[in-house]
Amino acid sequence: MSSQEKTQHISKCLQLAILLEVSAEKPGNVNLSSSFEATTCQHFLASAVAVGPSFQEAANRGVLVAEGKLGVSEVGLGQLIRNCVSEVTSWQRGGNTILGTIMLFAPIAVAAGMTPTGKDFSLDLAALRRNIDLVVRSTTPLDSVYLYEAVDIANPSGLGKAPDLDVNDPASKQRLIQENVTLFEVFKLGASYDDICSEWVNNFPVTFNLAFPYLTEQLKSKTANTAVVQTFLKILSKRPDTFIARKVGKEMAGIVSSDAKAVLELGGLETEGGQAALKRFDQKLRATQNKCNPGTTADLTAAALALCTLSGYRP
Repeated sequence: MSSQEKTQHISKCLQLAILLEVSAEKPGNVNLSSSFEATTCQHFLASAVAVGPSFQEAANRGVLVAEGKLGVSEVGLGQLIRNCVSEVTSWQRGGNTILGTIMLFAPIAVAAGMTPTGKDFSLDLAALRRNIDLVVRSTTPLDSVYLYEAVDIANPSGLGKAPDLDVNDPASKQRLIQENVTLFEVFKLGASYDDICSEWVNNFPVTFNLAFPYLTEQLKSKTANTAVVQTFLKILSKRPDTFIARKVGKEMAGIVSSDAKAVLELGGLETEGGQAALKRFDQKLRATQNKCNPGTTADLTAAALALCTLSGYRP
């Protein structure tokens, strides 16, 4: 297996994960049958196409690290994220689609490139997880600046105001360099109120410990749509969505989480009662004019799907 074959394989796995996530009929989110006012499923499909070259480059830099040709602190994770977001923005007009997913997938792509694979492209997930941790802990202040630029480009809603080094403050980028603040340290600042940041600094606990094992079990006997929706509900029932919390408060995020738990306890997509409850739940979320769309939960679901596709799952 050549390095090019490996990096292409990793990129395709991550692109497939994005496609599987957005095509599943998750409540309160864009999917094949439901859209937001300015964002449709087609915008996400275009985004999945756009990220391919960036993910392949991220994997290639991981390969170079494994070969001793590049230092792990020289990977340029922030630049990879910014370039990926820029490509996504240039390929669709639906606004921010997958910023959170990109922030989770970029270190996964680099780490996958670093991790030895078998002839069938299989890889050791424990080794992958160790490499992810190494990659994010080896980031630099310049990575932080690039990440802030990526956020500027994506212009996501619901950011809120950070207590320090706020991404909306023009002076923050200069401070990142002056105060030598690495991207890992930036994410530490946000870990208490943003689950993307929390995944980074705690070695992806929701992805590896909760979402991936549950999704893997679901995929053994269910369709991809059912497995993904059930996994989405499982994550949301355990973790109040931090995107919702930032937009409308922790109390509402907790209510949404409780609602997801109730739907899951009724069977979700697997029973008539669960399906009816899921429909009501979806309608309730959409009635808030997208203020209660569980976007972070969707990103975490996508990360679990990435581990599945990298492990060999195919729909």
